[in-house]
Amino acid sequence: MTQFNSDAEAIDSLVVKFADLKREISKVIVGQEEVVDKVLIAILSNGHSLLVGVPGLAKTLLVNTISEVLGLNFNRIQFTPDLMPSDIVGSEILDESRNFKFVKGPLFANIILADEINRTPPKTQSALLEAMQERAVTAAGTNYKLDKPFFVLATQNPIEQEGTYPLPEAQLDRFMFNIWVDYPSFEEEMAIVKATTSSSSASISKVLSGEEIIFYQNLIKKIPVADNVMEYAVKLVSKTRPNSSHSTEMVNKYLSWGAGPRASQYLIIGAKTHAAIKGKYSPDIEDVQAVAESILRHRIVRNYIAEAEGYTIERIIKELL
Repeated sequence: MTQFNSDAEAIDSLVVKFADLKREISKVIVGQEEVVDKVLIAILSNGHSLLVGVPGLAKTLLVNTISEVLGLNFNRIQFTPDLMPSDIVGSEILDESRNFKFVKGPLFANIILADEINRTPPKTQSALLEAMQERAVTAAGTNYKLDKPFFVLATQNPIEQEGTYPLPEAQLDRFMFNIWVDYPSFEEEMAIVKATTSSSSASISKVLSGEEIIFYQNLIKKIPVADNVMEYAVKLVSKTRPNSSHSTEMVNKYLSWGAGPRASQYLIIGAKTHAAIKGKYSPDIEDVQAVAESILRHRIVRNYIAEAEGYTIERIIKELL
């Protein structure tokens, strides 16, 4: 781990590392720049992400590639209706000398890909969400700490709602970002088809270690934030709450309820990270706006009037910004 003379020097090194990360990831993932940026910002902010998109948009490949570039150990858990909490946390078994021994489940890794998280019952979802919140799991009355850094990148399929268990709002709140993964452009799809139907395969190298990620996470926490930026973020969140002192007429008309204090915390930490990867030593209002949509999207709930009039969450957030 390199020693830096000042925090400013360390932030300059992060800008270089971030560019290297993007370059390595682009060897495998074509396009999806904004998605890659958001996932990396969440990781550097020590937050979890929910990737929402139709099947076949390389969500799993993206997470796999990011774990390789970060040199972290990675487990993929395919969520199914019959998955039990012990299948992900681990369970106690009797060993040869007839003593109980805890066998760790796939949750004990640095990056967890929770594939199709809405396919599993609430009991199993809550076991994962305890790990996300506490960075620890409880099995047979014993608390086990998870390795640092620890991130959950969950994927959710917005179509085929039969046989799914949508995440409750309180559980969605544990995710820092809700990232929408869209179809590639025509040019990107051409490049994807060319790359995936030939025999050549890209080799990617490791850019950041777990130790460096923890260092940069702590560095980002130390970045100072001006009062006006802090005020803007908190005011933006309170604007989303219907019938509050800051809410607008549109919010009162179209929203059932708004975002909680966790959204304000994530807006500030996300803005700090967004500023740092751009080489700025303190975030401004533009940095808050850059991360706002992904942070607020899953924290505000439209009412039936908004749905009837076709008022989307995205449109409401844009008007608030």
